[in-house]
Amino acid sequence: MPDHILSRSLSPRRLLLAGLVVTVAACAPVPEATVNQAIEQPTDGHETPRLVGARGPLTAEQSKAVLAKLQSQAPDSDILARHLAIEQAVAETPLVVGNSTELLRDGAQAFHAMFAAIRKARKHVHLEYYIVQDIEDDGEHLSDLLIRKRQEGVQVALIYDSYGSDDTPAAFFDRLKAGGVQLVSFNSLNPLQASASPNDRDHRKILIVDGNLAIVGGVNLSTDYESSGSAGKSKGGTAAPPQYWRDTDMEIVGPAVAQLQKLFLATWSQQKGPPLDDAGFFPTIPPNGPEVVRIIGSGHDDKVPRYYATLLSAIRSAEQSVWLSTAYFVPTSQEVEDLKAAARRGVDVRLLLPGKSDSSLALAVGHSHYSELLEAGVKIFEAHDAILHSKAAMIDGVWSTVGSSNFDHRSVLFNDEVDAVVLGHATAGALQQLLDAEMHEAVAINAETWSHRSLGERIEERLGPIWQNLL
Repeated sequence: MPDHILSRSLSPRRLLLAGLVVTVAACAPVPEATVNQAIEQPTDGHETPRLVGARGPLTAEQSKAVLAKLQSQAPDSDILARHLAIEQAVAETPLVVGNSTELLRDGAQAFHAMFAAIRKARKHVHLEYYIVQDIEDDGEHLSDLLIRKRQEGVQVALIYDSYGSDDTPAAFFDRLKAGGVQLVSFNSLNPLQASASPNDRDHRKILIVDGNLAIVGGVNLSTDYESSGSAGKSKGGTAAPPQYWRDTDMEIVGPAVAQLQKLFLATWSQQKGPPLDDAGFFPTIPPNGPEVVRIIGSGHDDKVPRYYATLLSAIRSAEQSVWLSTAYFVPTSQEVEDLKAAARRGVDVRLLLPGKSDSSLALAVGHSHYSELLEAGVKIFEAHDAILHSKAAMIDGVWSTVGSSNFDHRSVLFNDEVDAVVLGHATAGALQQLLDAEMHEAVAINAETWSHRSLGERIEERLGPIWQNLL
């Protein structure tokens, strides 16, 4: 299921909406992320970042103890101290200690973890997704599971984007509603019921169970992630294997889940969802692991999305490595310049990008930047054995993130997004290992191979900037 506005198949209603989207997007300037002052000011690491635990803000002494332990686990504590200080300068949400994290690769692992968590729910299940379909795991469909949990007395509330989920049969949502599931359709496609511009979409992927476990990342509740998804037809009429989607989610257990719960409830209220009985939304959670997590929710009303500023700050302050994976590489001018500048100062900059995509326009725009990036020393890898949909980054072996934000204009200008930033060596090491394996499976693009691209590709490259602000 495509995750990008202009990659969707267009029904008459979608065609009208797409026209509005293009018109509005073409006039929308990308905000300048003024993070230079925070980055360029030298820091000695003495300013203690704001840390929150299970019982609220930590004292200065407690925070210093946590940071000292975190730094002792990092291969270069000075780099970690610098990232901590810069994060404090540009992000609005606190660092939350006492969490465990687990990376989930592709739909198989993500769906299995989601269904397992929902099956264990005792109080509430909250879901907020761009695309919602009746996925299944181990023979059980999502609709059956959610209705069964509702029959057990568990509160089930679901936010779905009206555009992203427009292909989903109405009967699916009707059955959920009849089964007691509370539903909110984000920013209706009906102009008389819309809550914002047609460009403003809820691109988040969040599952929260009982206030203590959450799953975030790039995986939609889409049947495209199922190995038994609809197969295409080859020219001979025989069934062709379905497209395989590569993606990354992260499961978080611990006090950081409260930050995700707040985001969900804020969207529910903003979209005028029906009242939800407080079913222990914010329980006191004992420390569950060593990870320090910051949840960043970006919204379409933000002047400069906090995740955008945070990501640029991390790239600009990188000293050793910047490894990024994104589904749609439609970078802003600041992102391009910051990647080139990092590579030129000796940072190992690597981009894992799609070699095939549900959006040919996004591919063309991405290709238009290859020459200047390669010339600056950026290493580019294209995934050709799957449709890459992952949104993840690892910087300096201590800073990592998994979320819904793409490296594109839409995530900066229009979408509601959510990203989990983890500061520490363990999660960054696990993500680095995952990205390294995927880069080894991908096709390396270097200046020599890129110079041999076809005439058609060169023409697309020249036309790419025309579409830059529309994607």
